[in-house]
Amino acid sequence: MNALSLLKIALVVFGVTMLLIYPLSMVWPSGWAWHMGAPYASDYFMMIVGVYFVLGIFLILAARNPLANKSLIWFTVVSSLVHGAIMAQQSFGMTGGMNHMGHLMGDVPALIGVAVILGGLLWSADKSAA
Repeated sequence: MNALSLLKIALVVFGVTMLLIYPLSMVWPSGWAWHMGAPYASDYFMMIVGVYFVLGIFLILAARNPLANKSLIWFTVVSSLVHGAIMAQQSFGMTGGMNHMGHLMGDVPALIGVAVILGGLLWSADKSAA
């Protein structure tokens, strides 16, 4: 299987995962939610769910022709790295008496993984196409 085929699969898998951020926060709150209580109890969290839901739809659509959607994929790579790095640093703090170390095993490595996998596959697919 070549890099372009793997990239198409990864875009769909990560897109679907982003559509599932809300249910993931209900199943594993210490790894996906940054507040106490139900997921809908935080306005901030619901905004993030909305942004990632839309990104998930566009990643799935980008799987049809990844090389025509490089800017979207690179945005996903870079924003995931930045978001993951900020969350990793924030995991060591306590907010409202809540320990956030669970994120170092949940959404932080997930975001870094998305960035590394999509970035590596896009780079490889783009190099092969040239």
